[in-house]
Amino acid sequence: MNCIITGASRGLGKAMAERFAAGGYALYLCSRNEKHLSGTIGELTARFPGRTILGKAVDMGSKEQATAFGQWLLDGGVEIDVLINNAGIFLPGSVHDEPEGLLEQLMSVNLYSAYHLTRKLLPAMMTRRSGHIFNICSIASFKAYANGGAYSITKYALAGFSANLREELKPHNIKVTSVYPGATYTDSWAGSGVAPERIMESADVAEMVYTASRLSPQATVEEILLRPQLGDL
Repeated sequence: MNCIITGASRGLGKAMAERFAAGGYALYLCSRNEKHLSGTIGELTARFPGRTILGKAVDMGSKEQATAFGQWLLDGGVEIDVLINNAGIFLPGSVHDEPEGLLEQLMSVNLYSAYHLTRKLLPAMMTRRSGHIFNICSIASFKAYANGGAYSITKYALAGFSANLREELKPHNIKVTSVYPGATYTDSWAGSGVAPERIMESADVAEMVYTASRLSPQATVEEILLRPQLGDL
């Protein structure tokens, strides 16, 4: 079984890579930062000897690089059992005064990366009539909040992409799950002053995604919604 994860070198992506590796999956990872990706692959290889764990440095905000990553997988004969579209970026701002070009920048990473990679891989998945796609959305996909601006807009868009994909792929036996995590402790929270115990662990989200991937062929978890026990921040 193979699992492809974008944005896999840190945070949620790394946690999901760890969980799927523990479950026996071969991993095919990408990240924009080659150094972080190499370190993650090294850690996982040491923890799971004998497991296939390969990666490629990719800027998923580039259509050309996103589709090239997909072609790399296809050229390698990788059958897509699980695809996790996790690549994303958060930059704060409000619609009325955020920097010019911020929406386009975030849209390219948070939406177009998933769109272009999925489209590249879908023909092979449809031929096999199998596979499971997870799109890592956010609570911000349906709840606007202060200083969310362009980020919230792009996550709304990713949720729309995911919902449409679910409907389109039902007759092709391909599952689609939208994942809506609330505040989850990753590097971006370091130095924020928020106590780690106030928010979720990355492993919490990873466990839910992994579990959803293991259901029978006739069952699909359409949405996963997780929030910290005490609610949103």
